[in-house]
Amino acid sequence: MQDIILVINAGSSSLKFQVYETNGVDTLDFAFGGQVSGIGGQQAVFSVKDKNKQLLAEQRLSPEQARNLQAAQEVVGGWMSTVISKEPLAVGHRIVHGGPNFTNSVLIDENVLEQLDALVSLAPLHQRNNLEPVHVIFKNWPQIRQVACFDTAFHRTQPEVADRFALPQFYYKEGIRRYGFHGLSYDYIASKMRQDYPDVIAGKVVVAHLGSGASACAMLNGRSQESTMGFTALDGLPMSTRCGQMDAGVVLWMLEQGMTHDEIQHLLYKESGLKGLSGISADVRELQDNPDPRARLAMNYFSYHIAKGVTGLLTSLQGLDALVFTAGVGENSPVVRKAVCEQLAWLGVEIDPLKNESAGRCISTAGSKVGVYVIPTNEEWVIARQTLALIREPVSSNWTVSS
Repeated sequence: MQDIILVINAGSSSLKFQVYETNGVDTLDFAFGGQVSGIGGQQAVFSVKDKNKQLLAEQRLSPEQARNLQAAQEVVGGWMSTVISKEPLAVGHRIVHGGPNFTNSVLIDENVLEQLDALVSLAPLHQRNNLEPVHVIFKNWPQIRQVACFDTAFHRTQPEVADRFALPQFYYKEGIRRYGFHGLSYDYIASKMRQDYPDVIAGKVVVAHLGSGASACAMLNGRSQESTMGFTALDGLPMSTRCGQMDAGVVLWMLEQGMTHDEIQHLLYKESGLKGLSGISADVRELQDNPDPRARLAMNYFSYHIAKGVTGLLTSLQGLDALVFTAGVGENSPVVRKAVCEQLAWLGVEIDPLKNESAGRCISTAGSKVGVYVIPTNEEWVIARQTLALIREPVSSNWTVSS
């Protein structure tokens, strides 16, 4: 059996994993991947598919088997022990927040882990969950190398005017700055476009990562210039349950009304966004065809603020050559893509309705002044690439980006 790289992406209610085979130098071949979904609920499922998308395993889990992330890891580890005969070369982890000190992927030791634990308050929905598998592996298999790959790292190329808040210098030195997120996804899109659309990515491109979390990133020659997200993953575009951009004075008002820190955090992270606006659901699939006026409001708000976010990024680029949709909603919702592009028509954005419905790779018309693309993201491939690059140097730069 070839050497393998294991990739883990742990969230609040899911544990995703992928296994890549490698020669240990410059190849990464996807072998299989899966997830435990519904962690902490009554409908948890464990499933695995191979590179041909054939089902290798599927099991409905009891509440006890999926009571928390650690229990879910035991399920995944138990299954993997039956199909893998040796330890991975390394385990790569998606870590949402790298703070001011981590600008590239890094091998995790006790000192690094302590610093990452200290960032939990900056990404309360993600960071603790991202780090849970790291702690488990450290405890049970301390000999296995682990690599942290950061969602914030891609944005460290942004100029200072985009990186700063208008606050005294003290706060910037304390790490209060605009970090940006979804960087692993943006890294993949930039790499994929360099392979498939080199002339396009060399220009002025905005990528809209639209999923349960949503943001947009302005890229110049494939490098981040500006992002809609800031200090935490609350800022910018409205999301499934997160509020997006909001006057900080609202939080001050909440405090004056006697709301506690935990109550405000719960409201802004878990009860706002599409869920809060509609009062129906946080899921675009349930809202986009729902005639209820509250659902219409939520979807109109979502598309309007995505378009507003895209145009707000254009100062950093001084123009727009291409718009890219990616992630779960961006890749799978023609309704959202159509609504956003209609509000950008004044920029010369024009999409082909048939191409949009079929989710073709390029969905703009021949006459559109701005190219519009739908490109599936693959954060796990980026984690695997960064992990292998870190443990095996020098590594060939002739990567072929996974489709």
